[in-house]
Amino acid sequence: MTEGAARAKTRYDWFMTEAARIGMTVNEYLRWDGEGDQRQELIDGVPRAMAPPSEAHGTLVMNLGWEIRSRLDPRCRTVADAGIVAPRRADTFFVADLAVTCQEARPEARHVEKPLVLVEVLSPSTEINDRGVKLPEYLLLPSLEGVLLVSSTERRVQLWRREGDHWIVQDLIGQAEVVLPRLSSPIPFSAIYLNVAM
Repeated sequence: MTEGAARAKTRYDWFMTEAARIGMTVNEYLRWDGEGDQRQELIDGVPRAMAPPSEAHGTLVMNLGWEIRSRLDPRCRTVADAGIVAPRRADTFFVADLAVTCQEARPEARHVEKPLVLVEVLSPSTEINDRGVKLPEYLLLPSLEGVLLVSSTERRVQLWRREGDHWIVQDLIGQAEVVLPRLSSPIPFSAIYLNVAM
């Protein structure tokens, strides 16, 4: 390790220790650059590193991004690694695999303010956090119309779709199609799981 890299690691370790001790707000977290290119989320005031995604995870995200974008109104867009501020929390900032929004893009934006659809690709190391921590907060976002949870270990997705003041849940397996809000046509499992080894 070079001397500069060692100094950066020392600063990073100190910062992480201080953040864990005193807690960070979302605003403090967004002003902080972090160190290196590691993806992180802020959970209960503590920055937490996200494990590098598996090849299957990356393929699923790309497949879904392509399929969603090709069915989306041109005035809307798909955002990868989308920052999401937890609606009831000043100390929690998530990173969703994909978000759909029809808000105008802003160059300084650090998070998606009004997501319409959120997508999380589940892996064995992230599924508990995605289902137990992130999903309950996502469902409180007033703009949100749907959440898609996609398994990376079997051909299975769970779709949460808002209907009025409640959520409808569909558990889809096998050769199903996914009907997401805001899309012009369903997405078949054959497209979602194209070239994904499992």
